Amino acid sequence: MAGPLSAWPWENLGIFKYVLYGPLLGKVLYTRIQEGSFKDDWCLHILIICSARALLHQLWSSFVSMLFLTRNRRINLRGYDFNQIDKEWDWDNFILLQALIASISCYIYPPFIDNVPLWNTKGFITILTLHAGISEPLYYFVHRRFHKGYLFTHYHSIHHSSPVLHPYTGATATFLEHLALSTVIGIPIIGSHMMGYGSRSMIYGYLLVFDFLRCLGHSNVEVVPHQLFDTLPFLRYLLYTPTYHSLHHTDMDTNFCLFMPLFDAIWKTLNEKSWELHKKLSSNAGKYSKTVPDFVFLAHVVDVTSSMHAPFVIRSYASLPYTTRLLMIICWPVAFIVMLMMWVWSKTFLISFYNLRGRLHETWSVPRFGFQYFLPFAKDGINNQIEQAILRADRLGVKIISLAALNKNEALNGGGTLFVNKHPNLRVRVVHGNTLTAAVILNEIPKDVEEVFLTGATSKLGRAIALYLCRRRVRVLMLTLSVERFEKIQKEAPLEYQSYLVQVTKYQAARSCKTWIVGKWTTPREQCWAPKGTHFHQFVVPPILSFRRDCTYGDLAAMTLPDDVRGLGNCEYTMDRGVVHACHAGGVVHLLEGWTHHEVGALDVDRIDLVWNAALKHGLKPVSNSTKQKSM
Repeated sequence: MAGPLSAWPWENLGIFKYVLYGPLLGKVLYTRIQEGSFKDDWCLHILIICSARALLHQLWSSFVSMLFLTRNRRINLRGYDFNQIDKEWDWDNFILLQALIASISCYIYPPFIDNVPLWNTKGFITILTLHAGISEPLYYFVHRRFHKGYLFTHYHSIHHSSPVLHPYTGATATFLEHLALSTVIGIPIIGSHMMGYGSRSMIYGYLLVFDFLRCLGHSNVEVVPHQLFDTLPFLRYLLYTPTYHSLHHTDMDTNFCLFMPLFDAIWKTLNEKSWELHKKLSSNAGKYSKTVPDFVFLAHVVDVTSSMHAPFVIRSYASLPYTTRLLMIICWPVAFIVMLMMWVWSKTFLISFYNLRGRLHETWSVPRFGFQYFLPFAKDGINNQIEQAILRADRLGVKIISLAALNKNEALNGGGTLFVNKHPNLRVRVVHGNTLTAAVILNEIPKDVEEVFLTGATSKLGRAIALYLCRRRVRVLMLTLSVERFEKIQKEAPLEYQSYLVQVTKYQAARSCKTWIVGKWTTPREQCWAPKGTHFHQFVVPPILSFRRDCTYGDLAAMTLPDDVRGLGNCEYTMDRGVVHACHAGGVVHLLEGWTHHEVGALDVDRIDLVWNAALKHGLKPVSNSTKQKSM
């Protein structure tokens, strides 16, 4: 059972909790309208401070999630999963609480902010003294008390339930705990003011430094150099480190201090491993990580807007399937500038990771956007980026590297054959994963279907789908203008099945076919030729527009990862949580099966059922709008 004051008063309001800032904003706007300028009043200061504190936490969150910068400095090597992200979703409740407390205080006693100077040197000395002399020991004893019996079970256990520390973890606690923390924060600020040494810069500075140090301690990234303490040993008692506080979350009877380990040393609760572990982690920070992934999914950016769907931009946004949002449109110019910088300077970098059955799986991204793959002059540069990523994976000892979407484009590198032929001694296996993609699409098609309409028929996937279906005596209307390519595919089919492959050159030929398999972009006008009740299966990226309301549209071929996946906390483009594109899943199956061949170039139709059954055996599940249909 939750204890009294454990729930936040506005927890049922959802996003509408921000309406509580309305009176402050209204007062500022009213003053602007009435007096023609923004008056320097307490409402404005509170809003600015709240915005600055939120931005500070966001910047810390972005830094921590930039694995290409922080991977070698991470303390706990586990990933942030969806459960933790959801639990810390309303991390900013404390900012709203303290804004309301400040509003009430300023309303009751307006001179608190109206009659203080911008700067007062004595005020900084006073606030540091009050913090060290009152706030630090008060927090220490309150914190220890919250680790006892009822208070821990009904309150503080929520904070300790996050398996991996994150800046938002430090802000995630119950209403009662943040009331206590607000007291700890308020004492130095109010005390300095009552002593006549208050200043606006002191209030801003203290709150932002306080939040900065809280984020530092919960960052799970060791950024404090051990040389600092080697040179000035006394500092280790005045400033904690991320390593120091992480030990409190693994050994909860030690390291209770707010920011100053001095109080743990005084009351004998200082973890004896604190300095040794900090020096070890700090010393190894500049070295390359010994943790080598077994599997790498080599992705690329789709477009400028979706580039902001990365975990290091907004964590909560990345934990949901990608959709275009107003904030992303507002930030588009910044993302566009970053794209240009990546084009010039960036190399393939680490985006995210998860663990599956004791093996590390990572997602790397080629710093190129979808449209760049269709620029003739960019082809060599993109292939060089992919090649360097493959060679890097080979040097590290990666077992499987799976190519995503346009990274395996036939016109770009022959579905990966370019790299395998150029480097015949690769130890890493290069996999395009299209065999499983074909299997997912084929197993979505109802068993009783006798005819399908196929676009993109001459692509790797289209060819394999056509050959597979004709063997099942399904008539395949293949949309292609090239007679030569059609005849080449037809000759690959056994003689008795060749008649099931039929070339068509116009969409009109499919006006009586209710099963469309879309492998190339199909416009709304072209979709109009489909009869009512048609289902569109698709393997085209990006997916076609769901234009017809009298038809149904399948998802891109995808599979849900096994239930025992750990540390997964971001969605793969438009996929739901825990779902990955079929080509990604194909690489995972390749690893789990221990296959040692490269999967590049043309698909082996005879392996489609084999790969499908292997995926199901390992706990991967298909995802589609049509999964309720009886499969072939």
